[in-house]
This record gives sequence, C-alpha cells and structure tokens, in this order.
Amino acid sequence: MTHKHLIGWAALCVMTVAGPLAAQDTSHKPGANPIIRDRFTADPAPLVVGDTLYLYTGHDEARGDAMFDMREWLVFSTRDMKTWTPHAPIMNVKDFKWAKQDAWASQAIEKNGKFYFYAAVAHDDSHPGMAIGVAVSDSPTGPFTDARGSALITNQMTPEGTHSWEDIDPTVLTDDDGTTWIAWGNRDCYIAKLKANMTEIDGPIRKITPPHFEEGPWLHKRGDLYYLVYASFDRKTQSAEHTSYATATSLDGPWTYRGELTKSAKNSFTIHAGIAEFKGQGYIFLHNATLTVGDQSGAVGRRAVTVEYLQYNPDGTLKPVTQTEAGVSVPPPPAH
Repeated sequence: MTHKHLIGWAALCVMTVAGPLAAQDTSHKPGANPIIRDRFTADPAPLVVGDTLYLYTGHDEARGDAMFDMREWLVFSTRDMKTWTPHAPIMNVKDFKWAKQDAWASQAIEKNGKFYFYAAVAHDDSHPGMAIGVAVSDSPTGPFTDARGSALITNQMTPEGTHSWEDIDPTVLTDDDGTTWIAWGNRDCYIAKLKANMTEIDGPIRKITPPHFEEGPWLHKRGDLYYLVYASFDRKTQSAEHTSYATATSLDGPWTYRGELTKSAKNSFTIHAGIAEFKGQGYIFLHNATLTVGDQSGAVGRRAVTVEYLQYNPDGTLKPVTQTEAGVSVPPPPAH
C-alpha cells in the first residue's frame, strides 16, 4: 500500500465517484466488480489452497477527504469466483508490537504446513520509516501472530533509498527448488532470499528496479518464465499509477520490460495487482474507487477490490487487461 509522496499530489487524488454504486444494489451480478461491496478493500493478494481461493486485503476506513486510514487485514474466500465468504479480520497492526500504524499491502503464502503473512507497516521510532513484518498461522483464515517479535525488513536495511516509505508492498514466491524469495519496494524494487524458516533474510538484498517502477510488486511464475507485475508511474505523462510488468528466466535476472498491462484505476491514484491461477484459469485482482458504502463514496482512501481474467499470449507475454464492471460475471474471452 502506498504513498506518503501522495500527499504532495492530494489535489489529484481526492476524487469521488461520479455515479455512486449503492452497496445495497440488488442488480449486482455474482462475479461483477467490485467483488466486496459492504466495506472498502484494497491491495488484493490471492492464495490458492486446494479448491479454495483466499483473498487477503487491506481495509480502507478513511472518511471525508482523509488519505489512508488502515488498521487491519481482512480475508475472504471463494470456490467459484462468484460468491465470497468473509472471515474475521486476520490481524491488526497493533499485533505487531513494534509497529505504530498503517496496515498496508500484504501477501500470504503456504509452506511446510503453515501460512506466512508478510505485511507493510509503519515502524515505531526505534527504526523510523516503513517496515515489513511476518506473521504465522496454522490456518489461511488466521488468526496470525507475529513470527519474530521484530521487523523482517526495516528502512535502515535499504540505506541507499531516498525516502522513508520505500520498504513496503511485500510479495513472496516459492521457486521450484523450494526456495522462497521476497520482493518489495517503492520507487526501487528490492529482492532477497528467505531462509527456510521464512522469518529471516538469507543473503544480500538486491535491486531489480524495472522501468517506471513505483510500488506494489507481484511475483509469479508460469512454466519457465518469471513475472514481475507492478504499479508503474511515469511522472512526465501520467496522473495516476498504471500496471506494468517485466519477465525473466531467472529471479537473478536480467529482467525484460514488457510494457503496460493495465491503465489507471477509476477514481484511484493507486493500483495494486495480485495474480493467481485457479481451477485452470488465470485471474488478476486489482482495486479502484467506484464503490459507495453508506454515506461514503469511493476515493483515494476508500478503494474496492476487482477481478478480471488474465490471459497469456503463446510467447508468454500477457494480454492487456481492462478493468470492467462485469468482471468475471461473464465468461472469459476466447484464448486466441
């Protein structure tokens, strides 16, 4: 999740929905967007476990013209991509005793029979700046507890950075050899190997920053190709984040820039992708700000998670994605 530098662009960001979608809209079709309609959610991170897809999100609670007010992480589950079951919040930022605020973007991963949850938070004054914590649970629906009692990554571990919020938006991937990697960042993208215990960095932290990288990296692998999908921002030409991606045949790189995957999200400066293959179909989760809940309409601090089909070209590149109202309430387009 993002964006302290957004404050400088607040005039761009404080936007509200032109035509509010009522949360009580009975015409909403299962699978249509936004998929969660009774609260504001952001930064979606899917995890497939057997015949169930779990979706981890942040919880936007900002009111009025406030920017970000995020205190807890939520999880929803589905078996058909049409109906979503809410579960109790899996964790509050206060559960990281060393953190002071900001339950920002996260991702969960299963390994060795446990579920590990990596999340960005604001560290207390002992290590100023944004940081990444790791929590653990025996269940994908939690509750999760701090696995270390301290941050996995602090701002001081990336000293070449120029701002205090560069250590955000963790993404994790277990490779075919069983090694798990974590990538993260704002303006620069970092990557490091995790130890087998999933709670310590193993070896150096490296930069793999692709063109126009802003934040929100998401790692996944398909066949022999690695994908780094991320929120991109060209300060010369754009007023809001788009989604772009790069590919590589090794996590060590080199990474080849493949261009834009999506345009900006409606009414939202930020965008954040989460990708999964579920029951033979690819999906990309995003967010926008087109939802109204009660007296609060969508805005930069009140976003809503969406989902679209994700399709690949024969050469492994990704077909461009457009956020739609229909989402997955309609069948996917033909593969070719």
